[in-house]
Amino acid sequence: MKAVILAAGYGTRLQRDVAADRSGRFAHLVGIAKPLLPVGNRALLSHWVQALTASNVVDGIYVVTNALYLPAFEEWAANFPNVSIVSDQTRSNDARLGAVACLQLAVKHFQIEDHVFVIGGDTLFQEDFSLAKLQSRFFELQVECEDNSVLLSYQCRDDETHKYGIVEVDGKLRALNMKEKPLPTETKSRRACPCFYVLSKKSLPQLDNFLQDKKDAPMQEKDAPGNFVSWLIPRQPVYVYEIGGRFDVGNLQSYIDCDQYFKEKLQDMNSYMV
Repeated sequence: MKAVILAAGYGTRLQRDVAADRSGRFAHLVGIAKPLLPVGNRALLSHWVQALTASNVVDGIYVVTNALYLPAFEEWAANFPNVSIVSDQTRSNDARLGAVACLQLAVKHFQIEDHVFVIGGDTLFQEDFSLAKLQSRFFELQVECEDNSVLLSYQCRDDETHKYGIVEVDGKLRALNMKEKPLPTETKSRRACPCFYVLSKKSLPQLDNFLQDKKDAPMQEKDAPGNFVSWLIPRQPVYVYEIGGRFDVGNLQSYIDCDQYFKEKLQDMNSYMV
C-alpha cells in the first residue's frame, strides 16, 4: 500500500487569523504551511509519517504540496528517507488545482498502481484510531470484492452537519450517499467524514473519469476529495470505518486546541495512530 498526503493548500483562514492576532503569541506561525505547523513536539505531518512508518502499513509516502511551500517541505522531508515530495506548480490559492487533481498528480507522477491511503495534511485523529486495524478491515473487505474502498466517519452534533460531508449508510456500513454540508433536517445521519480514505487500486482510474466529468464545473464541485468519494459511491462499493473523532486544523482556534491536546493530554506519542 501507499500513502498520499494532500498538502497543497494555502491555509488562508489560519494565516488571516494569525495576522489579525494582536497578542504576538503566534507570530512564529506566519507563512508556515498547515501540515508543517508545530503540534506538540513535532510538525503535524511528522505525526503521520511516524505512525505510517511504525505501523508498517505502507511502503511509500508521497506528499503533494505547492510551489510556494515546496522549499519548506523539502527541508522537512530531508529527515524522512521514505517520504517523496511533488509540487502542483501553483503559487496562489486562486491558481490551486484542487485536492482531487493533486491526488491524480501523485498517482501519475509516482506511477502508483497500489491501494492508497489518502490523508488530508491538516487533519489528525483521536487516540482510538489505528492504521493497522484500519488496514486489516480494508483487506477483509478486499477479500469480498476488490473494488471495495473505505472512508472514515465519526458522530457529529446536529448543529455541525452543515460543516461537513455527511455519509448515509446501510445496515452493513456500506455508504449509500454522501451529502455535502447538509442542514440537520436534510439527513438523519450524523456521520461526518474527515479527509482520510483507503482507496482500492481498482478505484484509481476513476480519478480521471471524475475530473473529465467535472472539467467544466466550478472549483467547489471538484476541489475537496470528498467530492470524488461522493461521486464514487454510486459507481463502486465504499464502506465506512467508524472512529471517535478528529482534529481539523482550519483556523487559529482549532490549531490552538489541537496543539494543547498534544502537549497536555496525549497519552503515548510513540503508539499514536499506530
